[in-house]
Amino acid sequence: MKARKLDDPDLPLSELLAEWPETIVVFMRHRMLCVGCLINPFHSVLDACTEYGLNIDSFYEELREAVSL
Repeated sequence: MKARKLDDPDLPLSELLAEWPETIVVFMRHRMLCVGCLINPFHSVLDACTEYGLNIDSFYEELREAVSL
């Protein structure tokens, strides 16, 4: 199985949150309901950012910062 990357556009949120739980704080900071949502296995970061009106590049940068801490 190929290792997933944090910025893989096809990575489901459920896998992102399971692999990098330190990113949960980023979702919470933006008051996103993705953590624990029943739809997160079917949504990507792009889907979530579109839904919440967030800039995807800035959001990915926040995710990378959370993982690097």
